[in-house]
Amino acid sequence: MKAVQISLNSIDKVKRFVNDITKFDFDFDLVSGRYVIDAKSIMGIFSLDLSKPIDLNIHVEDPAEEATVMETIKDYVI
Repeated sequence: MKAVQISLNSIDKVKRFVNDITKFDFDFDLVSGRYVIDAKSIMGIFSLDLSKPIDLNIHVEDPAEEATVMETIKDYVI
């Protein structure tokens, strides 16, 4: 599992983020305080406080796939 902090501070950014990560078959979780939601759920994301950085947990084992994911989400990583 890989964990990074991301920022999703606009509606367009949330839409692009969900579209980018739904291309992958493994799980992504967003953690904000005590809340953990599926990062592929646009409605779930909008239930979080998007004014603060959010922790993204990427459940990937293969280093090559991890590198691909990190390249895809680089615009959101803080």
